[in-house]
Amino acid sequence: MKITDLKPTIVWDYFHQITQIPRPSKKEGKILAYLIDFAKEHKLEYKQDKVGNLLIKKPATPGYEKLRSVVLQSHVDMVCEKNSDVNINFETDPIKTVVDGDWVRAEGTTLGADNGIGVAAELAILASNDIEHGPIECLFTVDEETGMTGAFGLKAGFFDSKILLNLDSEDEGEMFIGCAGGMGTMAKFTYKTQDAPKDYQYFKVQVDGLKGGHSGGDIHIGLGNANKILARFLYEIEVQLEWVLAEIKGGNLHNAIPREALAVFGVPAKDKETVRVMLNEMNAAVQEELAKVDPKVKFTLESTDAPARCIDCDTKKNLVRALMACHHGVIGMSHDIEGLVETSTNLASVKMKEDNVILVETSQRSSVNSLVREISKEVAALFTLAGAETSFRDPYPGWKPNPDSAILKQLSIHTVSCSAVKLPLKPFTPVWSAVSFWSSIRFGYGELRSYTA
Repeated sequence: MKITDLKPTIVWDYFHQITQIPRPSKKEGKILAYLIDFAKEHKLEYKQDKVGNLLIKKPATPGYEKLRSVVLQSHVDMVCEKNSDVNINFETDPIKTVVDGDWVRAEGTTLGADNGIGVAAELAILASNDIEHGPIECLFTVDEETGMTGAFGLKAGFFDSKILLNLDSEDEGEMFIGCAGGMGTMAKFTYKTQDAPKDYQYFKVQVDGLKGGHSGGDIHIGLGNANKILARFLYEIEVQLEWVLAEIKGGNLHNAIPREALAVFGVPAKDKETVRVMLNEMNAAVQEELAKVDPKVKFTLESTDAPARCIDCDTKKNLVRALMACHHGVIGMSHDIEGLVETSTNLASVKMKEDNVILVETSQRSSVNSLVREISKEVAALFTLAGAETSFRDPYPGWKPNPDSAILKQLSIHTVSCSAVKLPLKPFTPVWSAVSFWSSIRFGYGELRSYTA
């Protein structure tokens, strides 16, 4: 079965078209051009602001002109992540989709259902001629995934509606009436290099097979974090053996739970079998721990050529110990809303940059704004103690729940559950009546519910 065989046909056909259009964050020109062509083809009024946000308007069907206008909102960019063995250029290549039972997924990459399926739904409504409705505005924002510059760049008066329906949630059957705020905490290690010992045995160790996921919507599941798992192994090497570290990297995006990480390191030749034993023991332990949630996790260890240079011993020690100590996951649960993660943190990425820099990126979230700052400072304090320079980036506000929202009461004629969402949607203006909802997405950006069975 192909994605275009799914029902309702109009929604899935538009979603398929969207998957064929490259749309990484900050490079949404192609998808915006597609949307403008759509508006022209359907003779719909549209306008675009300076940051790229696009608004398409559809007039009310005859007899419904006096109804209140509603704005539907989604974002056009997608998270671009891939497995290490997949060859794709997200700026030029389409996404390859697969229908797998009840779910639609991509072949070794993120699917882009966040928020492509929301865009597809808006297009289906704009193109329809069999739905009676009042005035509709469809707002397509840019760069949601890497700073929400589209949402922050919106100016008063860009759209007219006072009722906003956000189509960027991931649990079908639920409406979300609030969200966490958050920010990123960066740690910069500057290292010196030294000659790599010639008489050492060198290895490349890799952690992979993890599902990954969204650092907000999936943080409560307990999915494996490749950076944390790799740090556990390297910490054991650090405290038990002499060793050197030549390379380390893991993860990519601040809002994704990393699914792959690797390191290149060396030990005295006499200890090479000890390393293999330690690796096997760690592999067995991690597989047992994650058997229910991440059953495909695995370590691989292979011999490799000696590098010319390696990281100085002090930086190596401080980095590995800091990664080991840095918390990942749920910090606290809400006292007000049962089952809601109140505060969490994600050890998102470790990257070696130019000029002998190792950059560690983390992200913190909380439905309590003061706790966003508090946990971010705790993470920064840890890395400062380890000798890193720390900084904060991209703070965004939360959305305070309003259980008495007029639109919520109207929508609640259907049986759904209402929650405070764990994801950063948009900073909403208090005069709006707003909720967020849409289709089921699991593992962050990976699979979209299709209901084919």
